[in-house]
Amino acid sequence: MRFAPGRQVLYRNVYGPRLACVRPCRVISDDERGLLLWLARGSAVVVERAVDGRGIRDMPFAEWIRLEYENVVGSWRGPGLLKFVPPAGDHSVWFFRDDDGTFQNWYVNLEYGALRWDDGDVAGIDVTDQDLDIVVDPDLSWHWKDEDEFAERLAFPDHYWVRDERTVRAEGRRLVKVIEAGEFPFDGTWTDFRPDPSWSIPTTMPEGWDRPPVPRTVFGVPGLPTHAE
Repeated sequence: MRFAPGRQVLYRNVYGPRLACVRPCRVISDDERGLLLWLARGSAVVVERAVDGRGIRDMPFAEWIRLEYENVVGSWRGPGLLKFVPPAGDHSVWFFRDDDGTFQNWYVNLEYGALRWDDGDVAGIDVTDQDLDIVVDPDLSWHWKDEDEFAERLAFPDHYWVRDERTVRAEGRRLVKVIEAGEFPFDGTWTDFRPDPSWSIPTTMPEGWDRPPVPRTVFGVPGLPTHAE
């Protein structure tokens, strides 16, 4: 399944049956290299919050897993963002920019690989964030991000959606070799990307954005854990 350039697709972060966030993106290209998406500033987004209004990073994970949640519509307030989803591998690579559109750095988002879906009027990919990330500067220096958060959540295996710390770190170490070698996509490709100023910005979520996530089996276990009942 490939998506036509210019089409809107939804980049959805899911935890089992729950939607953690939904971001409508424009397809720049979808070919043998992978799927390249553009998230424009001002785009409508959906984020999961506790019913008291707090997000997952506003409290200890031990508290988060005991709460009830709801999806809230907001908007993407940061600069426009390129997201590259490779055809294989458990990660995506994001290209951060400043307010003038100048490339700032790469961000390797470790995640269970994208599952595509297409319902006709609306389509997208479902990923599951693994929380551990790698920040890569233009000179190819790099550092891990959110290691403390990753370790905190691993301490709750009955609730955390990451099944195996070793595979996450192994994927990260594999990508570090690619980074240090300056290989694609860390070779300057797309760092000068400029969106077409005539492109419309999706300020509302399309009907069907909340369709059930694509079922995923991780390490032989169907689905992923949800919060405590």
